[in-house]
Amino acid sequence: MGDMANLFGTGRFAQPSGQPSGQEEATDEAQEAADEAAEEVRLRLAVDGGDVEAMSVLGAMLLRRGDFDAAECHLRAATAAGDRAAANNLGVLLHQRGYADEAAGWWRIAAVAGSAAAAHALGRHFRERGDEPAAEYWLCQSAEQDHVLGAYALADLLEHRGDDTGSERWMRAAAERGHREAAYRLARTLDRRAGGRDGGDKAAALAADEAEQWYRQAAARGHRRGALHLGTILEKRGELKEAGRWYLTSAKDGEARAACALGFLLRDAGDTESAAVWWLRAAQDGDGNAANALGALHAERGETQTAERWYRAAMDAGDDNGAYNLGLLCAEQGRTTQAEQWYRRAAYAGHREASNALAILLLRAGDETGAEPWFSKAAEAGSVDAAFNLGILHAGRSEERVALRWYERAAAAGHTEAALQVGMARLRDGDEREAERFLRCAAGGGSAEAAYRLASLLDARRPPAPAHELGEPTQDKSECEEWYERAASQGHRRAQVRVGMLAAARGDVVEAARWYREAAEAGSRNGAFNLGLLLAREGSEPEAVVWWRRAADAGHGRAALRLALVCARRGELAEGQRWADLAVSLGSAEVGERAARLRDALRQELSA
Repeated sequence: MGDMANLFGTGRFAQPSGQPSGQEEATDEAQEAADEAAEEVRLRLAVDGGDVEAMSVLGAMLLRRGDFDAAECHLRAATAAGDRAAANNLGVLLHQRGYADEAAGWWRIAAVAGSAAAAHALGRHFRERGDEPAAEYWLCQSAEQDHVLGAYALADLLEHRGDDTGSERWMRAAAERGHREAAYRLARTLDRRAGGRDGGDKAAALAADEAEQWYRQAAARGHRRGALHLGTILEKRGELKEAGRWYLTSAKDGEARAACALGFLLRDAGDTESAAVWWLRAAQDGDGNAANALGALHAERGETQTAERWYRAAMDAGDDNGAYNLGLLCAEQGRTTQAEQWYRRAAYAGHREASNALAILLLRAGDETGAEPWFSKAAEAGSVDAAFNLGILHAGRSEERVALRWYERAAAAGHTEAALQVGMARLRDGDEREAERFLRCAAGGGSAEAAYRLASLLDARRPPAPAHELGEPTQDKSECEEWYERAASQGHRRAQVRVGMLAAARGDVVEAARWYREAAEAGSRNGAFNLGLLLAREGSEPEAVVWWRRAADAGHGRAALRLALVCARRGELAEGQRWADLAVSLGSAEVGERAARLRDALRQELSA
């Protein structure tokens, strides 16, 4: 064959310069056709001269072209002359014509003669027939000759049989020789291995790193799911720009999940319009998550009909979130009956948040008996909110022990309010150490009440602070005051009063007044009373009276007594007597006793 090669036959003859670029593609196709025609002529001449290799090559050319009759003639002739490549191709031809058994016979001949491709084809044939031992034998023959398809097929067979070690060995061999599906599947195996170990495990970290490299190789070879998984890894690591590139590559190749993920990346970057384009593309390809995202986008814009259409599309795609979101949409519109129907549909499909939402809906309607099983189902499925709600439900029945178990379960999963409830229960039981642990969790999660109670717990433990006069230099703040301030900054009125008291104890009048005023304006009668005391000490009694009136009207006995004393000094005896009467009815025993003495004195003065 080499004797007949020439520049025209190899396609390496010179091209004229200055050819217009618009004609390049057409010229290349024409040149390829001309080259193939020239090659065919050369091969036919060689065949006429009895060249066996030419017969085999010409048969393969005609087979690729689809001219089976002419190909079979040449391939049989070459096979009869002992050409193993022709025997393999003859098997391929016969297999395509539906003569599988005869094809296997020719593959066997070629495989015995050393054809790795034929051994691979024969192994595939036996696997299709269910003869796995024979399939393994021939695939092994192919793989050991470095046939990449043979290695991949052998790995697939061993994985099916549960031989993970053998499967990984041959999958790795195929991947190393450039098989992109093998690279992807090897990456998946390593990914699962890394996921099944502790995150701090060195072996897990190594497996994760290697998985990423194989995903990268698969993606670089055009594997769209490999690109998707690589993008996911990069996104989790915060490398959003590169993640977006791989998502884009995968999405352009038709991977709907990548298009959906790309949409979320764009949405998070503030490009909602571009995100909607990719979500639309993914949703049209059947991605329920993308359909839900489109529904949420239109719901935010107030386009409820369009949102409902996309939620239904998500549901039709098998995404239970579609039914749940339809329930939320109906609930927001006050369509309670329809909301319950959609919640039930999602809940019956195992959607835990839908189960919790359905239970809340039933509970609000007064159906506690119907709500409890759905709370339980959601909680058992892992819904933290449902576990907390069960705690509230049992606490309302005075079933404190059962309630505490559910609170503990929710708290263990990070539920802030549940941790607060457990902390308060531990305080009632006298277990301050455990109470502090749970209160710290709740306070750290943002609970103002937990921060206040934690501060109170720490406050009770610290030694008494030395006395200070107002206006003296301030001291450093203790930990309990820091927690009081955190609660106060979140609007906790008792914490605001306590922060004011601590500031006053440090001599910081301005800070004390600020917190007292903030608490008083939010409705705290203690805040109003203390602000009045501070103002009175600073010589602003008229303003102090205003705040004491507010505190007394809210039921503060000591504020009423202060007002009675002010009125007595001013000579407003009847008004003073009225405030003293109120102080007697509102105050503690000590305040009531003092108010009664003042009232009697004012009464005698009036009757004198």
